Amino acid sequence: MADTSNRDYAREIARAAGGAILFAFPLLMTMEMWRLGFHMDRFRLALFVALGVVLLVGLSRRVGFQQNIRWRDDVCDALSAYAIGTLIALAFLTLFGLLDRTMAPGEWVGKIAVQSVPAGIGAILARAQFTGAPDEEDAPPKGASYGGELLLMIAGAVFVAFNVAPTDEIQVIAQQVSAWQAVLLALVSVTLLHLLVYNLGFSGQEAWPANLSFLEVFFRFSLAGYGLALTVSAYILWTFGRGDDAGLTQLLTMTVVLGFPSSIGAATARLIV
Repeated sequence: MADTSNRDYAREIARAAGGAILFAFPLLMTMEMWRLGFHMDRFRLALFVALGVVLLVGLSRRVGFQQNIRWRDDVCDALSAYAIGTLIALAFLTLFGLLDRTMAPGEWVGKIAVQSVPAGIGAILARAQFTGAPDEEDAPPKGASYGGELLLMIAGAVFVAFNVAPTDEIQVIAQQVSAWQAVLLALVSVTLLHLLVYNLGFSGQEAWPANLSFLEVFFRFSLAGYGLALTVSAYILWTFGRGDDAGLTQLLTMTVVLGFPSSIGAATARLIV
């Protein structure tokens, strides 16, 4: 019995490694991410890693490697996912020739750490994506509460925002759009989030919550999700130092611009799980 359990856990770890590679390779091959690992403020990087691990614990409560009951097990799952993400980042950054013995230890740590959280998210979400056993597919998701839904949206927003925020295009678009275009983009973002989750008939789409009207669903889930996407966007921009030299208007516009892909991430994360 123990051997079977160990084999199942090893299989989940292998799936997690595959998920980390699949979700992280765009970032592992992005020049801006390499530079961030070297130049990024170390306090902001450390805070991002710490909050990322907390996020992984929350995700493990819903889609961890095993059907855990105790929080201690979810913490272990989250640390396992983070360790897998870190090892994947180390392996591929080395394979791509982006880490070598001539670099200072701080550059090694920075380049790996900035990649570890998105890779860890991929490792956690791999359980929902790659699970093939019927009993696992039919098992009810853990933490399928209102708070669990919001946490999942945060994870999706973080992952997608992290893919886009390091690029210069966010600042370029923010400089190009007018105030009315920014407002329209915000309206499009929240509308797409709602449609992707409830109305377009995708596989895994959320069922309409029982006994809730359109307005209740829109405000409790869709609008709340967009608010979370904007909050994540503002935090990621701060983490990367994108708004350090920007005025308030430009910072708000950049947040709305980044909020567009973040809201898509918030919606699609719910569809994945």
